[in-house]
Amino acid sequence: MRRSISPKVLLAVALAVLGPVFSTEAASPTLMKLLKVLKDRGTLTAQEYEDLVLAAQAESAAVAATPAAVLAPSGPVQAPQTHSKVAPPAETASAPTTSAPSVKATPGADKPADKPKAPKWYDQINFRGYTQLRYHSVLDREGAELNVPNDRSISENNTFFIRRGRIILSGDVSEHLGIYIQPDLNASPGSGDFSVQLRDMYGDVYLDKAKEYRIRFGQSKVPYGWSNAQSSANRAAFERPDAINSAVEGERDVGAFFYWAPDDIRKRYAELVKLGLKGSGDYGVVGFGGYSGQGLNRLDLNNTPHVVAKVSYPFQLASGQFFEAGVHAYSGKFVTSTQSMTVAGKTFTPSTRAGGISDERVGMSAIWYPQPFGIEAEWNVGRGPELSSDFRTISADTLHGGYVQFAYKDQNKLGNWFPFTRWQYYSGGRKFAVNSPNELVNELDFGIEWSPWNPVEFTIQFTHTFDRTNTKTAPYNDTTSADRISFQAQINY
Repeated sequence: MRRSISPKVLLAVALAVLGPVFSTEAASPTLMKLLKVLKDRGTLTAQEYEDLVLAAQAESAAVAATPAAVLAPSGPVQAPQTHSKVAPPAETASAPTTSAPSVKATPGADKPADKPKAPKWYDQINFRGYTQLRYHSVLDREGAELNVPNDRSISENNTFFIRRGRIILSGDVSEHLGIYIQPDLNASPGSGDFSVQLRDMYGDVYLDKAKEYRIRFGQSKVPYGWSNAQSSANRAAFERPDAINSAVEGERDVGAFFYWAPDDIRKRYAELVKLGLKGSGDYGVVGFGGYSGQGLNRLDLNNTPHVVAKVSYPFQLASGQFFEAGVHAYSGKFVTSTQSMTVAGKTFTPSTRAGGISDERVGMSAIWYPQPFGIEAEWNVGRGPELSSDFRTISADTLHGGYVQFAYKDQNKLGNWFPFTRWQYYSGGRKFAVNSPNELVNELDFGIEWSPWNPVEFTIQFTHTFDRTNTKTAPYNDTTSADRISFQAQINY
Protein backbone atom coordinates (compact mmCIF):
# COMPACT_ATOMS: atom_id res chain seq x y z
CA MET A 1 0.00 0.00 0.00
CA ARG A 2 1.50 3.32 -1.07
CA ARG A 3 1.84 5.71 1.81
CA SER A 4 0.83 9.21 0.92
CA ILE A 5 2.94 12.20 2.04
CA SER A 6 1.19 15.42 2.77
CA PRO A 7 1.70 17.87 -0.11
CA LYS A 8 2.28 20.69 2.34
CA VAL A 9 5.08 18.73 4.01
CA LEU A 10 6.72 18.09 0.64
CA LEU A 11 6.39 21.76 -0.24
CA ALA A 12 8.03 22.80 3.07
CA VAL A 13 10.94 20.39 2.47
CA ALA A 14 11.38 21.64 -1.08
CA LEU A 15 11.33 25.25 0.04
CA ALA A 16 13.93 24.53 2.76
CA VAL A 17 16.29 22.96 0.20
CA LEU A 18 15.67 25.22 -2.79
CA GLY A 19 14.52 28.44 -1.12
CA PRO A 20 17.83 30.34 -1.76
CA VAL A 21 17.38 29.95 -5.53
CA PHE A 22 13.87 31.39 -5.68
CA SER A 23 13.17 34.18 -8.10
CA THR A 24 11.48 37.25 -6.74
CA GLU A 25 9.15 37.41 -9.78
CA ALA A 26 7.90 33.79 -10.29
CA ALA A 27 8.03 30.33 -8.84
CA SER A 28 11.35 28.61 -9.30
CA PRO A 29 11.58 26.52 -12.48
CA THR A 30 13.68 24.04 -10.55
CA LEU A 31 10.92 23.55 -8.01
CA MET A 32 8.34 23.13 -10.77
CA LYS A 33 10.50 20.50 -12.42
CA LEU A 34 10.85 18.61 -9.14
CA LEU A 35 7.10 18.53 -8.61
CA LYS A 36 6.55 17.23 -12.14
CA VAL A 37 9.09 14.43 -11.61
CA LEU A 38 7.31 13.38 -8.44
CA LYS A 39 3.98 13.38 -10.27
CA ASP A 40 5.34 11.32 -13.20
CA ARG A 41 6.76 8.73 -10.78
CA GLY A 42 3.44 8.38 -9.07
CA THR A 43 4.62 9.87 -5.83
CA LEU A 44 2.12 12.64 -6.24
CA THR A 45 -1.41 12.39 -7.52
CA ALA A 46 -2.61 14.83 -10.12
CA GLN A 47 -4.58 16.69 -7.48
CA GLU A 48 -1.59 16.87 -5.15
CA TYR A 49 0.60 18.14 -7.97
CA GLU A 50 -1.84 20.96 -8.80
CA ASP A 51 -2.16 21.91 -5.12
CA LEU A 52 1.69 22.10 -4.70
CA VAL A 53 2.12 24.19 -7.84
CA LEU A 54 -0.47 26.68 -6.61
CA ALA A 55 1.15 26.78 -3.17
CA ALA A 56 4.63 27.31 -4.68
CA GLN A 57 3.37 30.18 -6.81
CA ALA A 58 1.73 31.75 -3.76
CA GLU A 59 4.97 31.46 -1.72
CA SER A 60 6.96 32.97 -4.60
CA ALA A 61 4.60 35.95 -4.70
CA ALA A 62 4.96 36.42 -0.92
CA VAL A 63 8.75 36.39 -1.17
CA ALA A 64 8.69 39.00 -3.95
CA ALA A 65 6.58 41.30 -1.76
CA THR A 66 8.94 41.02 1.25
CA PRO A 67 11.15 44.17 1.98
CA ALA A 68 14.86 43.91 1.10
CA ALA A 69 15.88 44.09 4.77
CA VAL A 70 13.99 40.86 5.39
CA LEU A 71 15.58 39.19 2.38
CA ALA A 72 19.01 39.65 3.92
CA PRO A 73 18.64 38.24 7.42
CA SER A 74 21.59 38.26 9.76
CA GLY A 75 20.91 34.77 11.01
CA PRO A 76 20.41 31.45 9.23
CA VAL A 77 17.79 31.52 6.48
CA GLN A 78 14.55 29.93 7.65
CA ALA A 79 12.32 27.89 5.38
CA PRO A 80 9.23 29.90 4.38
CA GLN A 81 6.19 29.14 6.49
CA THR A 82 2.88 28.13 4.88
CA HIS A 83 -0.51 28.65 6.44
CA SER A 84 -0.45 25.02 7.46
CA LYS A 85 -0.44 24.22 11.13
CA VAL A 86 2.25 21.59 10.46
CA ALA A 87 5.78 22.99 11.02
CA PRO A 88 8.67 21.81 8.87
CA PRO A 89 10.91 19.16 10.39
CA ALA A 90 13.51 20.71 12.68
CA GLU A 91 17.12 21.07 11.38
CA THR A 92 16.24 19.29 8.15
CA ALA A 93 18.69 20.26 5.36
CA SER A 94 18.95 23.84 6.59
CA ALA A 95 20.07 26.52 4.17
CA PRO A 96 23.65 27.89 4.23
CA THR A 97 24.32 30.45 6.96
CA THR A 98 25.16 34.02 6.05
CA SER A 99 25.75 35.43 9.54
CA ALA A 100 29.19 36.38 10.89
CA PRO A 101 30.78 33.90 13.33
CA SER A 102 29.96 34.56 16.96
CA VAL A 103 32.70 36.03 19.18
CA LYS A 104 32.95 35.06 22.81
CA ALA A 105 33.22 37.99 25.19
CA THR A 106 36.54 38.28 26.99
CA PRO A 107 36.21 39.12 30.68
CA GLY A 108 37.40 42.69 31.29
CA ALA A 109 37.73 43.40 27.55
CA ASP A 110 35.63 46.51 27.91
CA LYS A 111 37.99 47.93 30.57
CA PRO A 112 40.62 50.53 29.50
CA ALA A 113 44.20 49.24 29.21
CA ASP A 114 46.33 49.77 32.31
CA LYS A 115 48.81 52.62 32.07
CA PRO A 116 52.48 51.51 32.12
CA LYS A 117 53.98 51.88 35.55
CA ALA A 118 56.58 54.59 36.00
CA PRO A 119 60.03 53.08 36.66
CA LYS A 120 61.33 53.27 40.19
CA TRP A 121 64.27 55.61 40.78
CA TYR A 122 66.59 52.71 41.52
CA ASP A 123 65.78 51.16 38.13
CA GLN A 124 67.72 54.04 36.54
CA ILE A 125 71.00 53.26 38.37
CA ASN A 126 73.94 51.98 36.29
CA PHE A 127 76.67 49.80 37.78
CA ARG A 128 80.23 49.74 36.45
CA GLY A 129 83.84 49.94 37.57
CA TYR A 130 87.44 49.03 36.90
CA THR A 131 90.47 47.51 38.63
CA GLN A 132 94.17 48.21 38.07
CA LEU A 133 96.79 45.63 39.05
CA ARG A 134 100.40 46.84 38.91
CA TYR A 135 103.90 45.51 39.16
CA HIS A 136 106.81 47.92 39.68
CA SER A 137 110.55 47.43 39.74
CA VAL A 138 113.05 50.19 40.56
CA LEU A 139 116.03 49.28 38.40
CA ASP A 140 118.52 51.77 39.82
CA ARG A 141 118.72 55.10 41.63
CA GLU A 142 121.11 57.68 42.99
CA GLY A 143 120.49 59.93 45.97
CA ALA A 144 117.52 59.72 48.33
CA GLU A 145 115.02 56.86 48.28
CA LEU A 146 112.53 57.25 45.45
CA ASN A 147 109.20 58.61 46.67
CA VAL A 148 106.25 59.27 44.32
CA PRO A 149 103.46 60.86 46.41
CA ASN A 150 100.63 60.33 43.90
CA ASP A 151 101.57 56.68 43.25
CA ARG A 152 101.94 54.78 46.50
CA SER A 153 102.37 51.52 44.60
CA ILE A 154 105.97 52.53 43.78
CA SER A 155 108.49 51.26 46.30
CA GLU A 156 111.90 49.67 46.18
CA ASN A 157 110.47 46.77 48.24
CA ASN A 158 107.02 46.42 46.68
CA THR A 159 106.07 44.35 43.62
CA PHE A 160 102.40 43.51 42.93
CA PHE A 161 99.82 46.05 43.99
CA ILE A 162 96.14 46.78 43.34
CA ARG A 163 96.41 50.48 42.55
CA ARG A 164 92.70 51.14 42.10
CA GLY A 165 89.58 49.10 42.71
CA ARG A 166 86.60 51.21 41.78
CA ILE A 167 82.87 50.53 41.79
CA ILE A 168 80.60 53.23 40.37
CA LEU A 169 76.86 53.69 40.84
CA SER A 170 75.37 56.43 38.71
CA GLY A 171 72.25 57.48 36.84
CA ASP A 172 69.53 60.09 36.37
CA VAL A 173 66.96 59.14 38.99
CA SER A 174 64.53 61.84 37.85
CA GLU A 175 64.18 64.53 35.21
CA HIS A 176 66.05 67.00 37.38
CA LEU A 177 68.46 64.85 39.42
CA GLY A 178 71.41 62.62 38.63
CA ILE A 179 73.57 60.86 41.23
CA TYR A 180 77.12 59.51 41.22
CA ILE A 181 78.72 57.38 43.95
CA GLN A 182 82.23 55.92 43.72
CA PRO A 183 84.21 54.25 46.51
CA ASP A 184 87.79 53.03 46.13
CA LEU A 185 88.15 49.54 47.56
CA ASN A 186 91.94 49.79 47.83
CA ALA A 187 92.66 53.21 49.34
CA SER A 188 94.88 54.20 52.23
CA PRO A 189 93.93 57.40 54.07
CA GLY A 190 96.97 57.18 56.32
CA SER A 191 96.38 54.25 58.66
CA GLY A 192 96.69 50.60 57.75
CA ASP A 193 97.64 49.14 54.41
CA PHE A 194 94.26 48.94 52.69
CA SER A 195 90.81 50.36 53.35
CA VAL A 196 87.66 51.50 51.60
CA GLN A 197 87.60 55.23 50.90
CA LEU A 198 84.92 57.48 49.48
CA ARG A 199 85.99 59.12 46.23
CA ASP A 200 82.78 60.59 44.82
CA MET A 201 79.33 61.15 46.24
CA TYR A 202 77.35 63.92 44.61
CA GLY A 203 74.13 64.90 42.95
CA ASP A 204 73.65 66.88 39.75
CA VAL A 205 70.58 69.10 39.92
CA TYR A 206 69.49 69.88 36.34
CA LEU A 207 67.96 73.32 35.99
CA ASP A 208 66.41 72.68 32.56
CA LYS A 209 65.01 69.73 30.64
CA ALA A 210 67.94 69.69 28.20
CA LYS A 211 70.31 69.35 31.20
CA GLU A 212 72.57 72.08 29.86
CA TYR A 213 72.59 73.91 33.20
CA ARG A 214 73.36 71.98 36.35
CA ILE A 215 74.61 72.43 39.91
CA ARG A 216 76.71 69.69 41.48
CA PHE A 217 76.52 69.22 45.25
CA GLY A 218 78.73 66.88 47.29
CA GLN A 219 82.21 65.42 47.01
CA SER A 220 83.43 65.48 43.42
CA LYS A 221 86.33 66.48 41.22
CA VAL A 222 87.38 70.11 41.41
CA PRO A 223 87.28 71.62 37.88
CA TYR A 224 90.96 72.58 37.81
CA GLY A 225 93.20 71.03 35.17
CA TRP A 226 92.30 68.88 32.18
CA SER A 227 94.39 65.95 33.41
CA ASN A 228 92.82 66.13 36.87
CA ALA A 229 89.36 65.83 35.31
CA GLN A 230 90.37 62.87 33.11
CA SER A 231 89.47 59.49 34.60
CA SER A 232 92.32 57.18 35.60
CA ALA A 233 90.52 54.49 33.59
CA ASN A 234 91.16 56.52 30.40
CA ARG A 235 94.66 57.86 31.05
CA ALA A 236 97.60 56.29 29.22
CA ALA A 237 100.36 57.26 31.69
CA PHE A 238 100.03 55.57 35.07
CA GLU A 239 99.59 58.73 37.14
CA ARG A 240 98.71 62.39 36.70
CA PRO A 241 101.51 64.95 36.32
CA ASP A 242 102.72 66.37 39.64
CA ALA A 243 102.53 69.99 38.48
CA ILE A 244 98.74 69.79 38.02
CA ASN A 245 97.85 67.16 40.60
CA SER A 246 99.66 68.99 43.41
CA ALA A 247 96.94 71.67 43.18
CA VAL A 248 94.22 69.20 44.26
CA GLU A 249 95.69 65.85 45.30
CA GLY A 250 93.04 63.19 44.93
CA GLU A 251 91.39 65.60 42.45
CA ARG A 252 88.30 65.86 44.70
CA ASP A 253 86.86 67.93 47.50
CA VAL A 254 83.51 68.76 49.07
CA GLY A 255 81.73 71.72 47.52
CA ALA A 256 79.18 73.02 45.05
CA PHE A 257 79.87 73.72 41.37
CA PHE A 258 77.84 75.17 38.53
CA TYR A 259 78.37 73.75 35.02
CA TRP A 260 77.01 74.81 31.67
CA ALA A 261 77.46 73.30 28.22
CA PRO A 262 75.15 73.23 25.16
CA ASP A 263 73.55 69.89 24.43
CA ASP A 264 75.65 69.25 21.31
CA ILE A 265 78.88 69.95 23.22
CA ARG A 266 77.84 67.64 26.05
CA LYS A 267 77.40 64.92 23.43
CA ARG A 268 80.83 65.78 22.01
CA TYR A 269 82.47 65.38 25.42
CA ALA A 270 80.87 61.93 25.67
CA GLU A 271 81.99 61.07 22.13
CA LEU A 272 85.63 61.89 22.95
CA VAL A 273 85.54 59.15 25.57
CA LYS A 274 83.42 56.68 23.58
CA LEU A 275 85.75 56.87 20.55
CA GLY A 276 88.73 55.86 22.68
CA LEU A 277 90.37 59.30 22.37
CA LYS A 278 90.87 59.49 26.15
CA GLY A 279 88.72 62.54 26.76
CA SER A 280 88.41 64.17 30.16
CA GLY A 281 84.63 63.88 30.45
CA ASP A 282 81.95 66.52 30.75
CA TYR A 283 82.83 69.32 33.16
CA GLY A 284 81.07 71.94 31.13
CA VAL A 285 82.22 74.67 28.80
CA VAL A 286 81.92 76.98 31.80
CA GLY A 287 82.31 75.86 35.39
CA PHE A 288 82.76 77.62 38.70
CA GLY A 289 82.10 77.10 42.38
CA GLY A 290 83.41 76.81 45.90
CA TYR A 291 85.00 73.92 47.81
CA SER A 292 86.61 73.18 51.16
CA GLY A 293 90.17 73.40 49.82
CA GLN A 294 91.75 71.08 52.39
CA GLY A 295 91.69 67.99 50.21
CA LEU A 296 89.94 64.67 49.74
CA ASN A 297 88.05 63.40 52.80
CA ARG A 298 89.40 66.19 55.01
CA LEU A 299 87.55 68.78 57.08
CA ASP A 300 87.81 72.49 56.41
CA LEU A 301 90.10 74.10 58.99
CA ASN A 302 89.72 77.85 58.45
CA ASN A 303 86.09 78.56 57.54
CA THR A 304 87.36 79.97 54.24
CA PRO A 305 86.43 77.98 51.12
CA HIS A 306 88.47 77.98 47.95
CA VAL A 307 86.87 79.29 44.76
CA VAL A 308 87.55 77.90 41.29
CA ALA A 309 86.57 78.69 37.69
CA LYS A 310 87.28 77.16 34.29
CA VAL A 311 86.45 77.73 30.63
CA SER A 312 87.18 75.16 27.93
CA TYR A 313 85.83 74.23 24.52
CA PRO A 314 86.26 71.07 22.39
CA PHE A 315 86.46 72.25 18.78
CA GLN A 316 85.87 69.93 15.83
CA LEU A 317 87.71 70.95 12.68
CA ALA A 318 86.41 70.44 9.14
CA SER A 319 88.65 67.37 8.85
CA GLY A 320 86.95 65.80 11.86
CA GLN A 321 89.94 66.45 14.10
CA PHE A 322 89.11 67.37 17.71
CA PHE A 323 91.02 70.09 19.55
CA GLU A 324 90.29 71.34 23.06
CA ALA A 325 91.64 74.47 24.72
CA GLY A 326 90.96 75.75 28.20
CA VAL A 327 91.98 77.97 31.09
CA HIS A 328 91.40 77.39 34.79
CA ALA A 329 92.18 79.13 38.08
CA TYR A 330 91.53 78.87 41.80
CA SER A 331 92.21 80.88 44.95
CA GLY A 332 91.98 80.30 48.69
CA LYS A 333 93.92 79.78 51.91
CA PHE A 334 95.38 76.40 52.76
CA VAL A 335 96.05 75.22 56.31
CA THR A 336 99.22 73.15 56.31
CA SER A 337 99.95 70.27 58.65
CA THR A 338 103.20 70.44 60.61
CA GLN A 339 105.38 67.97 62.42
CA SER A 340 108.63 68.17 64.34
CA MET A 341 111.78 67.27 62.42
CA THR A 342 115.42 66.76 63.17
CA VAL A 343 117.92 68.49 60.90
CA ALA A 344 121.65 68.77 61.61
CA GLY A 345 121.12 67.47 65.13
CA LYS A 346 118.43 70.02 65.96
CA THR A 347 114.77 69.19 66.46
CA PHE A 348 112.07 71.78 65.79
CA THR A 349 108.63 72.32 64.27
CA PRO A 350 108.15 74.84 61.45
CA SER A 351 105.88 77.79 62.19
CA THR A 352 102.84 78.50 60.04
CA ARG A 353 99.72 80.65 59.98
CA ALA A 354 96.71 79.24 61.78
CA GLY A 355 94.24 80.82 59.36
CA GLY A 356 95.97 79.38 56.33
CA ILE A 357 98.47 80.47 53.69
CA SER A 358 97.67 81.97 50.29
CA ASP A 359 97.05 79.25 47.74
CA GLU A 360 96.32 80.36 44.18
CA ARG A 361 97.06 79.18 40.66
CA VAL A 362 96.15 79.78 37.05
CA GLY A 363 96.75 77.32 34.24
CA MET A 364 96.00 76.53 30.64
CA SER A 365 95.58 73.36 28.60
CA ALA A 366 95.71 72.44 24.92
CA ILE A 367 94.68 68.97 23.74
CA TRP A 368 95.08 67.73 20.17
CA TYR A 369 93.23 64.43 20.36
CA PRO A 370 94.96 61.32 18.93
CA GLN A 371 93.46 60.92 15.43
CA PRO A 372 95.86 59.21 15.08
CA PHE A 373 98.61 61.58 16.39
CA GLY A 374 97.88 63.39 19.63
CA ILE A 375 99.47 66.03 21.84
CA GLU A 376 98.53 66.98 25.39
CA ALA A 377 100.02 70.02 27.11
CA GLU A 378 99.26 71.80 30.37
CA TRP A 379 101.11 74.43 32.37
CA ASN A 380 100.28 76.35 35.52
CA VAL A 381 101.85 79.04 37.71
CA GLY A 382 100.97 80.49 41.08
CA ARG A 383 101.76 80.76 44.76
CA GLY A 384 101.29 78.26 47.54
CA PRO A 385 102.51 77.07 50.94
CA GLU A 386 106.19 76.07 50.96
CA LEU A 387 108.76 75.27 53.65
CA SER A 388 111.62 77.76 53.82
CA SER A 389 115.15 76.67 52.96
CA ASP A 390 116.14 76.83 56.66
CA PHE A 391 113.15 74.60 57.57
CA ARG A 392 111.86 77.11 60.13
CA THR A 393 108.75 78.60 58.55
CA ILE A 394 106.04 77.81 56.04
CA SER A 395 104.86 80.70 53.88
CA ALA A 396 103.54 81.45 50.39
CA ASP A 397 106.07 81.10 47.59
CA THR A 398 106.01 80.82 43.81
CA LEU A 399 105.46 77.61 41.89
CA HIS A 400 105.30 76.53 38.26
CA GLY A 401 105.23 73.42 36.12
CA GLY A 402 103.38 71.29 33.62
CA TYR A 403 103.73 68.48 31.11
CA VAL A 404 103.72 67.59 27.42
CA GLN A 405 102.65 64.19 26.07
CA PHE A 406 102.86 62.80 22.54
CA ALA A 407 100.77 59.78 21.57
CA TYR A 408 99.63 57.70 18.61
CA LYS A 409 96.42 55.69 18.34
CA ASP A 410 96.36 52.61 16.13
CA GLN A 411 93.99 49.72 15.61
CA ASN A 412 94.65 46.41 13.85
CA LYS A 413 93.55 42.80 14.04
CA LEU A 414 95.45 42.35 17.30
CA GLY A 415 93.57 45.15 19.06
CA ASN A 416 94.04 48.81 19.96
CA TRP A 417 97.54 50.21 20.47
CA PHE A 418 98.46 53.47 22.16
CA PRO A 419 102.20 54.28 22.38
CA PHE A 420 103.05 57.49 24.26
CA THR A 421 105.88 59.53 25.73
CA ARG A 422 105.52 62.23 28.40
CA TRP A 423 107.80 64.80 29.98
CA GLN A 424 106.74 66.45 33.22
CA TYR A 425 108.27 69.17 35.38
CA TYR A 426 107.32 70.86 38.65
CA SER A 427 109.04 73.25 41.05
CA GLY A 428 107.21 74.51 44.13
CA GLY A 429 105.81 73.54 47.50
CA ARG A 430 103.93 70.29 48.05
CA LYS A 431 101.16 71.66 50.23
CA PHE A 432 99.47 68.33 51.01
CA ALA A 433 102.68 66.85 52.44
CA VAL A 434 103.53 67.35 56.12
CA ASN A 435 105.47 70.65 56.49
CA SER A 436 104.81 71.50 52.79
CA PRO A 437 108.43 70.95 51.64
CA ASN A 438 109.78 72.29 48.35
CA GLU A 439 109.56 69.72 45.57
CA LEU A 440 111.41 69.37 42.31
CA VAL A 441 110.17 66.85 39.73
CA ASN A 442 111.76 66.24 36.33
CA GLU A 443 110.84 62.95 34.65
CA LEU A 444 110.43 61.31 31.25
CA ASP A 445 108.03 58.43 30.56
CA PHE A 446 107.86 55.98 27.62
CA GLY A 447 105.04 53.50 27.37
CA ILE A 448 102.56 51.59 25.27
CA GLU A 449 99.01 50.52 26.03
CA TRP A 450 97.50 47.48 24.32
CA SER A 451 93.83 46.53 24.48
CA PRO A 452 93.13 43.19 22.74
CA TRP A 453 89.47 43.43 23.83
CA ASN A 454 87.48 46.38 25.15
CA PRO A 455 87.26 45.20 28.78
CA VAL A 456 90.99 44.44 29.06
CA GLU A 457 94.05 46.70 28.81
CA PHE A 458 97.76 46.01 29.32
CA THR A 459 100.33 48.79 29.73
CA ILE A 460 104.10 48.81 30.10
CA GLN A 461 105.87 52.03 31.08
CA PHE A 462 109.53 52.94 31.55
CA THR A 463 110.34 56.06 33.58
CA HIS A 464 113.63 57.89 33.88
CA THR A 465 113.85 60.30 36.81
CA PHE A 466 116.25 63.22 36.40
CA ASP A 467 115.20 64.73 39.74
CA ARG A 468 112.50 63.99 42.31
CA THR A 469 112.42 65.29 45.86
CA ASN A 470 111.59 62.84 48.62
CA THR A 471 108.86 64.88 50.35
CA LYS A 472 108.12 62.13 52.86
CA THR A 473 111.20 62.26 55.07
CA ALA A 474 113.16 65.29 56.34
CA PRO A 475 115.52 66.83 55.32
CA TYR A 476 113.72 66.22 52.01
CA ASN A 477 116.64 65.35 49.79
CA ASP A 478 116.48 64.68 46.05
CA THR A 479 116.66 61.48 44.09
CA THR A 480 119.09 62.68 41.44
CA SER A 481 118.69 59.78 39.03
CA ALA A 482 116.52 56.68 38.87
CA ASP A 483 115.04 54.20 36.41
CA ARG A 484 111.97 52.07 36.93
CA ILE A 485 109.75 49.82 34.86
CA SER A 486 106.08 49.24 35.51
CA PHE A 487 103.38 46.90 34.22
CA GLN A 488 99.64 47.27 34.57
CA ALA A 489 96.63 45.09 33.80
CA GLN A 490 93.31 46.92 33.82
CA ILE A 491 89.91 45.28 33.64
CA ASN A 492 86.78 47.31 32.92
CA TYR A 493 83.33 46.09 33.89
